[in-house]
Amino acid sequence: MNKGELVDKIAERANVTKKEADTILTAAIDSIMEAVADREKVTLVGFGTFEARQRQEREGRNPKTGETMTIPASTVPAFSAGKVFKDSVAG
Repeated sequence: MNKGELVDKIAERANVTKKEADTILTAAIDSIMEAVADREKVTLVGFGTFEARQRQEREGRNPKTGETMTIPASTVPAFSAGKVFKDSVAG
């Protein structure tokens, strides 16, 4: 499912126009991205948690040459699914 299909589903379920659904979805995604970029944790009970996680510096290999190289530490976005979400996927 892509964003357009998700907007269609939201519009249908919430009984709003596609334009309104797109505006709401975009605002929600932007808000989550801003919060995580500011190192805040966003928890949607039942769905999951979005947060920034630290990756430590580590050693890797250049796939072309096989040469060992250092991969610098970084901060990456992460998502942990909530119990209700996990249970619904598991069936």
